[in-house]
Amino acid sequence: MDYSFNFKDKTVIITGAERGIGLEIAKGFAKFGANIVVAGIMDEEFPNAEKQIKAEGAECLCVHTDVSKEDDVKALVKTVLEKFSHIDILVNNAGINRQYPAEEMPLDVWQMIFNVNLTGTFLMCREVGKVMLERGKGNIVNVASMSGLVVNPLPQTQCAYNSSKAGVIMLTKVLANEWAQRGVRVNAIAPGFTKTPLTEKRLATPDDPAVKKWIGGTPMNRVAVPEEMVGLVLYYASDMSSYTTGACMAIDGGYTCL
Repeated sequence: MDYSFNFKDKTVIITGAERGIGLEIAKGFAKFGANIVVAGIMDEEFPNAEKQIKAEGAECLCVHTDVSKEDDVKALVKTVLEKFSHIDILVNNAGINRQYPAEEMPLDVWQMIFNVNLTGTFLMCREVGKVMLERGKGNIVNVASMSGLVVNPLPQTQCAYNSSKAGVIMLTKVLANEWAQRGVRVNAIAPGFTKTPLTEKRLATPDDPAVKKWIGGTPMNRVAVPEEMVGLVLYYASDMSSYTTGACMAIDGGYTCL
């Protein structure tokens, strides 16, 4: 068994890897020899992502992909196979959030969040999973959230986000069970409060009631940075975790311990 992070010549698809956690995960795989596919909708971010990934010595392919659209997902898989001939690892990182009190949550917003966070993860798992099952090997890592394990404290009102991420965790377990004897492992991480392009503006206002609860409720008394999500993803995708499937580990500074 190879007790190292060695992804030389492996092809890794990472959704939502244009920036933030997804980009750091992509760079992490790139450092260890993988070919990287960035799948996302922020085309304007592609050049910067590609530059950072290639700086690690990796090949990088950026493909415009709306994971909530079945045709986009199928086209992505076809493009990747044409370029690299195989897919070894999938990281489902794409996700969105909108906050409304539950009694005011518009149905179209609820559906949009589920379409990206849960249905998009399912579509990616299904289409890439077919390729992996045919080869008899592969690794899928789903980026869920600690919000799929616990309810975020008020003033955060995000019933759709939390419910969709709980669905990602259960989908991870279901697929891990179905594919356990067919060579494909499926695991998840559940990040806690993390400084990303989506949260950094709010984190810059320490008197914000939500920020106070984010930090005050975390035993480590701080939020994470995206780089702190990378190690567990690489572990799940490596041979070192060969007997691990269906797992979901929180990376939250101890938040869900309380």
